[in-house]
Amino acid sequence: MNDNKFKHLDYIHNTINRMSSNSFIIKGWTISIVSILFIFTDNDINKKFITISLLAVLVFWYLNGYFLQQERKFRALYEKVRILPDKEIDFSMSTKEFTGRYYSLASGILGKTIWPLYIAIIIMTFIVKYLAESTVANTV
Repeated sequence: MNDNKFKHLDYIHNTINRMSSNSFIIKGWTISIVSILFIFTDNDINKKFITISLLAVLVFWYLNGYFLQQERKFRALYEKVRILPDKEIDFSMSTKEFTGRYYSLASGILGKTIWPLYIAIIIMTFIVKYLAESTVANTV
């Protein structure tokens, strides 16, 4: 393998690692922000924080799906470059050719490592909302 191919694969690999790290960070931020917003739901005025937490979950779910989509495309690019002859290495980082269901944003959002986490957080959010409302109803 010549140096150009090795460098190109290294660039792609670094991008894959960055997408994977972004996805991990997004999951951590989601849990942290939702937890913090739950803390602020201790009185009637702050019940709106539960709704805000749902919005935050949806935004982070989208971002996580986007990073998974990009990671999949760069993995496909890596495989393409891996088998390219050395003389065809052009250092392109374009992933436009990778289309189809597997590379779609919807596939990223509904990825098997993505949707269970966000559905669980949404369910927990509704449980917290129900508990907060029933606590207020019982104290009135």
